[in-house]
Formats: sequence, C-alpha cells, structure tokens
Amino acid sequence: MLPMTTASTLSANMAAAREKLWPCYLLFFVSGFPALLYQIVWQRALFTLYGVNIQSVTAIVTVFMLGLGLGSFAGGKLSAMRGVRLLRAFGLIEVLVGIFGLGSLSLFDRVARFTAGASTAETGVIAFLLLLVPTMLMGSTLPLLVAYLVKRTANVGESVGSLYSVNTFGSGAACLAAALFIMRLMGEAGTVRLAVSLDLLVGCAALLLAWRSRTDAPVHPSASPIAFLERHATIPFGLGMVLAAASGFIALAYEILWYQIYSFVSAATASCFARLLAFYLFGIAYASLAVHDACKQKLRDDLGLTLRVGCVVVMLGSVAAYLVAPATSFSVRWVPYDLTFTFVAIASALLGAAFPLVSHAAIGPAEQAGKKLGYLYLSNIIGSTLGSFLVGFVILNYLSTRTTSLLLLGLGFGVALLFAVLARPSVSKRTLAAGFAVCVLLAGLNGPLFSRMFERLLFKGSYRSGMKFVNLVENRSGVIAVDDEQTVYGGGAYDGRFNFDPMHDDNGIFRAYVIPALHPRIKSMLVIGLSSGSWAQVVANYPGIEDVTIVEINPGYIPLIQQRPEVASLLSNPKVHIFIDDGRRWLVAHPDRKFDFILMNTTFNWRANATNLLSVEFLQLVRRHLNPGGIEYYNTTQSHRAQLTGATVFPYALRIASFLAVSDSPIHFDRAHLRDVLAAYNIDGRPVFDLTKPRDRAKLEGIAAIPAVSRYDGDHPTVSIESRASLLAQWKGQRLITDDNMGTEWR
Repeated sequence: MLPMTTASTLSANMAAAREKLWPCYLLFFVSGFPALLYQIVWQRALFTLYGVNIQSVTAIVTVFMLGLGLGSFAGGKLSAMRGVRLLRAFGLIEVLVGIFGLGSLSLFDRVARFTAGASTAETGVIAFLLLLVPTMLMGSTLPLLVAYLVKRTANVGESVGSLYSVNTFGSGAACLAAALFIMRLMGEAGTVRLAVSLDLLVGCAALLLAWRSRTDAPVHPSASPIAFLERHATIPFGLGMVLAAASGFIALAYEILWYQIYSFVSAATASCFARLLAFYLFGIAYASLAVHDACKQKLRDDLGLTLRVGCVVVMLGSVAAYLVAPATSFSVRWVPYDLTFTFVAIASALLGAAFPLVSHAAIGPAEQAGKKLGYLYLSNIIGSTLGSFLVGFVILNYLSTRTTSLLLLGLGFGVALLFAVLARPSVSKRTLAAGFAVCVLLAGLNGPLFSRMFERLLFKGSYRSGMKFVNLVENRSGVIAVDDEQTVYGGGAYDGRFNFDPMHDDNGIFRAYVIPALHPRIKSMLVIGLSSGSWAQVVANYPGIEDVTIVEINPGYIPLIQQRPEVASLLSNPKVHIFIDDGRRWLVAHPDRKFDFILMNTTFNWRANATNLLSVEFLQLVRRHLNPGGIEYYNTTQSHRAQLTGATVFPYALRIASFLAVSDSPIHFDRAHLRDVLAAYNIDGRPVFDLTKPRDRAKLEGIAAIPAVSRYDGDHPTVSIESRASLLAQWKGQRLITDDNMGTEWR
C-alpha cells in the first residue's frame, strides 16, 4: 500500500497530467476523419481499376486491414525505443500520410496501366504494395499515443478507451459525412484533397504542440505516476492476444453479414456501406468511452471485475449481433431502414468494448504499454481480417445468413466462456447458465426469426403475409431472389424476369429484339450481365451470330437458369461462352478481344459501382473493343447524365426507349431489315412470332414501327427513338459521368 503523502503526490501528478491531454484527444479525433475518407476512396478507386468481383474486393479489404495491423506492431516497437518523442513521431506520421495521399490516386492509376488484367493473387500483391506504407503509418499512431498517455495517467484501460473512442468517433463522423455530402459534392479527387488537408493540419498541429511545450519530452521516472505504482495483476499476455483476435473476428464477421442484409434492403446504394460503417464505428466509440470511464474508476486495479464485465458484454453483444438481421427485417415494415442502424450501433458497442477491456486486463501500466498494445492491436486486426475474409469469401459461399449467424452466436458464447474461465470465481455459474440458456433459446428460434427474412427486407411495407421466394441464392457475391411471378431481384433490386416472349412483354424484351435494326451483320457479341438469361437467349439465336461471350459477376444465376426450360438451353449452346468476372475487369484483362456488338442491360444508375459501366473512362475502354462499325447498346435506366455522356464520347448515338446505342460509325435504324429478321426469328427451333395470328403480326409491326421523336418530353411516348443531336441539346449543361464524380451513385 502506498504512503499517504506518496498517494497524494501521485493523485496530484495524474490530475495535472490529465489537464494537459485534451489537445491529444482533439488531434486524434480529427485524425480519424481523413483515415476513413482515404479508406472509402482508395478502396473505391482500386475496385474501379481491378474490378468489383468478390475476389478483388476481398483482396483489397484484407490488405488494408493487414497494413493497419502491421502498422500497430511497428508503432508499438517505436514507442518502446529510448529517446523517441512520441507526440512528435505522431505528427510526422500524419504529415507523411498526407503527402502520400496527395499523389495516391495518380499513383494507383499509373500502376494499374502496367498491371491491367492482373489475377486475384497478383491483385492482392499489387494492392499490398500500394497500401502498405500509408496503412502502416495509420496503424502506428494508436500505440504511440497510448504509450504517451499511459506515462501520464498510469492507466492502460483509460488511455486505450479514450484514444480509441475519440479516433473512432472521428472515423464514424467521416463515414456519415461521406455518405451524406462529401462524396457527392467533391468526388474522389476532392475527397482525397480534403483528407490530405486534415492530415497536414493534424500533423503540423502535433509538431507545433511538441515544440512549444514539454509535454512531448520523455517523462522522467521520478516524475511519472507509473513510478509510484506496483505491478497490478494481469492475465497471461498470450491469452490476451487470443481474446483480442477472437473478439475482432466476431465483430468483423458480423459486419460482413450486416452489410449483406443492408445492401439487400437498400438495393445496394453506394452510401449504404458508409452509413452502416458510421453507426458501427459510433457504437465502438461509445463502448470505448464507457470503458475509459469504468477503468478510470471501478475497474482500475480490479482484474476479476474487468474480466467479468468482459464476459457479460461479449455475451450480450453476441446476442444483440445475432438479432440485428431479423430485427431489421421485422422493423422495415414500419420504419425506414435507416433507423434500424441503431441495432448495429448497440451490437457493435457491446462487441467493441472487448478490445479496451482486454488491453486493460493484459497490460500493466508499469510495462511498455505502447509496445504491448501494438501486439494486441495486431492480434485484433488479424482476427478482424480473418473474420471478414472467412465469412465474406468462404463461409457465405456455402452457408446461409441464418446458419452463419448461428455459428457466430456459438463462437461469441465461447469467447465469453474464456473470459469467465480467466475471471474465476468472479463470474458465477448462474451467469453462465443464463447466457447458455439464451443461446439455446435463440438457436431454437432460428427458423422463425430468419424465415422469409429477405421477403420482408425487399418488400418492406408491401410485404404480403405468406409470400415466399420460390428461389433464394445466397453466396459471397450477394443475394439473388426470384418471386412467384418469376421476377428476379439481384442484391435487392429488380433484375429482370424469366421471359423472352415479346407477346407477353413484361420485362421490356422488345429492346433485345430491335438489335437487328441497329447492326445487320453481327457475328461476335459481348454481353455484360447475364441475370435471368432471357436477353442472352434472344441474342444467342440471332441469325448469323457465331460467338456470344457473356460476362457475369455473380455465379448464382447459373443454377437458376438451369431450372428454367425456356432459357436452360443457353448453357449448352456451343456459341455461348460464359465467364464469371467483373465486366470492366474482363475487358481490361482481354485487350485483344473485339466485337461487332456489346450489349449491357445495365443496372440502375444510382446503385453502387454502376458508374464503372457508365463513365467516360469506361466508354473509352469499350471503344477499343469494338470492330469497325461496332456498336455498344446499353441501358441508361432513364439517366439523363448517362445519355449525355454516351452521346458526348461517341460521335454517333441513338436512344431507343431507355437504351442508348453508340458507335464511331453512323447508326441507322433499319426497319425493313428488322421486319424480315423478326418474321424468321426462331429460339430453340420454335418461331417467336406466329404470323398466322393477327395478334402476333401486330406485335411484330409494333416493334418495327417504334416512333422517332425530334425531342423527348412528357408528351411523347417513352418507347421512342431519339437522335444524338436531340440528346445533346436537351441535356446540355449536365455533368458527364466520370470515374471521379461517380455519376448519381451518392445522390
């Protein structure tokens, strides 16, 4: 026990030290803002360059997380070196991150030119080399500042909790601001410039603070509060690393599951992930703040109580995380789905409390706190990376959301049990029995909770009691659902119907049948996007066609097509060759492939990553894959900006309903040729039009006689043909879609 005079001195020293720490909290809060802006933009830029198929996404996200973990390890090592001015080192690191950020997008673009079409493994290596330096620098800052604070507060839990909280609050604020206005108003380049400015501001402020005061000087042993402390009890550090990794695994695994759910309910809007991440981070930030307060008071020197609290919060967090998906699906019938992000915040707060609690239990203030925290943070990052990788890349390809949630619930209870074993006898058998009973109860209710969950998420307020999807495909590429009317929903958005019959045209299939009027002699065709296979079935039977190459990002459509007799023959057609890949990535990887016709029934222009198939840069890429006289024909989904962009990039353009045909050669809508082709059109040996029936003859004539308009407005029929000159005049003044401004994705 400390003498009273020594205790008084210790208390006074600690109080005086804390009064001088608020600038550190402010700087670390602001530094969290640019870090998340970089992550959002850099990942988006790399997805554009290397594709948004699940392999590229997983490789890039894994590399980002791994860099942060290696940085925390390096930062911990640096904090333990003698003579290191911790605040000055933090300032220099922020400046270096800003300098890298300044040229980051240009660097990514230049590297991509030399690595176009890289394989998944090569993409991972390239992304690792590109992101290694900045992510390591970012990851190194937490151990440095924790070491700085622990020397002045003599409390690891308090220091980790406070810094983790303010930095995460800053990151959450960045996600929310990016979703609401930054990405929309500033684009990729403008967002990076904002992040660079904030990094340089934080770095310069930290350097100025270190220069103007002695707060950055190494604390003399006799002046530090740590000098008066005896080593308090801690758990074995190896077990602390296991707990940090396991808690990180569960938290990030659930984040992947939640993104699958919210991507579906939002129809994969670009801002959905940023908003989800914001609430996820706000929950962690609040939990860290609560742990800071608890470690400052009740948990300060009580190892048993710290572990008991860890056991309870992980148990409650696992239950709350398990219930997020079903609770959201039941709630969206009554409230906007944005309000259900509250469930995410609560679950992430409980799960996020584990890391600062583990840090407090595993590291004593008299030890090298920064160095040891670097190891713990690295373990947490490795666990998080494995959680996102295994669930997002492996488990979801074999198990449903329901089964994966149950698996994670059991894993969470196992982590809580490890806390309880380490806390013996602080955690009562009654507490463990209650937790086990809740897990068993939730496992028993797994069916009712998750049954028809995706129906509720898709139809929300219009959900019909008893309605059930006839097909539901869940895999690592997303969720595909088919309702009882044969309508296909990919990722929560309308994606067509299983129908190629123009006599019952409830999916706009006439737009596929007019293709012969645009190009009379198509031998080779590229189709980007397979979906139901209905459009592909039409064009694969085009007279004279020799090769149809189809690129589809989600393999889940293949078994659905196999089950439908009307389109199943597509898969055995010798002219058809299907590749599972991102469309833009495939084009980049096959620079020598050229086609007479490129068809894209593109998804809605406002969905995440839709810009990758609508931008100026993509259209210029397409141009290089067209044979002389070749045409690209794609769905603008009524986007005026998409129509203007296509008509600007190409010298010849023609709008047909919502589709736009563009080319470097004149485009003529040959009605006579179209009538001849349609009259003889056969699919699987059966005529599409029975010309002995007046109704069929009238339908054929209606397709061939689509009216041309000089200018489309509300008085003209939607199904019409409009010239390039009219499009340019009508939409003059609107912004072209580019990879940088991302079109209408963030609007």
